[in-house]
Amino acid sequence: MDGACSAYGVEERVLVGNPVRIRPLGRSRRRWEDYVKMDLQEVGFGIVDWIELGQDRDRWRAVVNVVMNLLVP
Repeated sequence: MDGACSAYGVEERVLVGNPVRIRPLGRSRRRWEDYVKMDLQEVGFGIVDWIELGQDRDRWRAVVNVVMNLLVP
């Protein structure tokens, strides 16, 4: 009987209750993953699967060095 009461409580909260959390206005936040993809596109590695690239240390280090050299004026 507890299972039925708790399920009814959830349904009632969904149908009648107010949302607990307020969604922030504006565009969604960027994730670390989004920044990695943007940086790779800026360097010219946009099509490359960045997860596989990150698993190969030597190639990832080469890409990071290229990006770091672009940031230095």
